[in-house]
Amino acid sequence: MSESFVRSISGAVYIVLLLTATFYDEISFQILFGLFLLIGIYEFARLTRLSLVWSYALGILATAAVYALNDSLPFIYLNGFGLVVLLYLLFDLFSKKPATEKGQVSRYLLLLGYVVLPFCAILHLPFINNSYQPQVIVGIFILIWTNDTFAYIVGKKWGRTKLFERVSPKKTVEGLVGGLIFTVIAALIISKYFAVNNAVIWISSAIFVSLFGTIGDLVESKFKRQAGVKDSGAIMPGHGGILDRLDSIIFVSPFLYLIFQILK
Repeated sequence: MSESFVRSISGAVYIVLLLTATFYDEISFQILFGLFLLIGIYEFARLTRLSLVWSYALGILATAAVYALNDSLPFIYLNGFGLVVLLYLLFDLFSKKPATEKGQVSRYLLLLGYVVLPFCAILHLPFINNSYQPQVIVGIFILIWTNDTFAYIVGKKWGRTKLFERVSPKKTVEGLVGGLIFTVIAALIISKYFAVNNAVIWISSAIFVSLFGTIGDLVESKFKRQAGVKDSGAIMPGHGGILDRLDSIIFVSPFLYLIFQILK
């Protein structure tokens, strides 16, 4: 079978699984993204040369603590820590020092702020209004897929100005702008059909998805480049690992959680 065929089948299975689990009920959604979290911890520990045992211990304890608190206020503070880590990774894009050369404690903090807390934010997003609303998650993924698709199309056809050539040679400023425009258009359409959020929230989400989702892709690319690997994992044939597939929503979810809290 050709690589493109395998990639298409793998992508279709992923989309069907994600949509089915999200729309079916909150338990299936939590199980699926809980599994994604466990796989993401494994992939990040592999990329940054951390102990799997201690990585899983930290991830499971942190996630259990978030759910044990069972209150949005404590998670707002934890989410704030995640935002600090993500902003640090944004500035760290300009550093040439490999993440694997950072101290072990620093790498565990990156695991917590870059993988564990963002997944916790994803798990919290459909419950912002105190009831399970799967349209929130599906709408966010539609925005991400729209941004990825049109950033690629516009960048391939009109891209001239490299966005961050040292980390991701193919990304262009023109692609970023094109993705942003079409994602905002998608947000306007989504606001008509997914009334769980108003147009202001969806448009704000679209802007953050385009900007910070792109940064998330660059951050993941830097981790892989410094680890000397093409993909974070091999669980999805033709696509790589969970961190490869979810790098955009992982990076943007804490920002979206904050937006939803402010604008709800």
